Amino acid sequence: MEIYKINDIGELIAGNPYVGRGIVVGKSADGKNAVSAYFIMGRSANSRNRVFAARDGAIFTEPFDASKVEDPSLIIYAAVREYRNNLVVTNGDQTDTIVAGLQAGKTFEAALESRCFEPDAPNFTPRISAMLTFADGDFTYRMSILKSIDAKGSACARYAFAYPSAAGLGHFIHTYVTDGNPIPTFQGEPERVAVPDRIDDLTQTLWNALDADNKISLYVQYRNLSTGKTETRIVNKNQ
Repeated sequence: MEIYKINDIGELIAGNPYVGRGIVVGKSADGKNAVSAYFIMGRSANSRNRVFAARDGAIFTEPFDASKVEDPSLIIYAAVREYRNNLVVTNGDQTDTIVAGLQAGKTFEAALESRCFEPDAPNFTPRISAMLTFADGDFTYRMSILKSIDAKGSACARYAFAYPSAAGLGHFIHTYVTDGNPIPTFQGEPERVAVPDRIDDLTQTLWNALDADNKISLYVQYRNLSTGKTETRIVNKNQ
């Protein structure tokens, strides 16, 4: 096993029916852009009835057909928010928890101390989160996964990772290993993945690799580190 191998994210995902929700953070190969991406998948009709929408400076999951919403508690939330020089990306309403923590002077990790995995037994879906912090024309980033310590959901195990940015390198964390009953949760450190120079290359690679039946929505942002200008892409299966 090559310890420092940088994987093609398309190859990691392709053929896997259910990696769940996933976050990618890294720096483009040319060193010019901070890159973040978030995608959602779903197996139930309630989960699949969603789109990503940009409003009020944030990215939200929203119902595609409001009349068909069964339980909005775990599927409708702000997935991406900015606060000062930080960009927060998560798979649930802990986005707001992190931002509130930052406003109160807490660190990323301390803000998440009040949260744990999702209460969706028997899966106990992990909460995955990331935060990019910009300073001096560059950025660092942190990632977290909160997951059950056992099959009973008796306690929360907390894992946090901190990274300097490196050209061409990103880290990929997702909720599940693959499909199952219950669904097996993500294991180990965030996976090392290659980050291309062009936003459309990453967008297409991710969207094309995700399982056609289970993919729902994808968001990708490239932020120029010199100018602060952002490019974004949103792809929704439901149009």
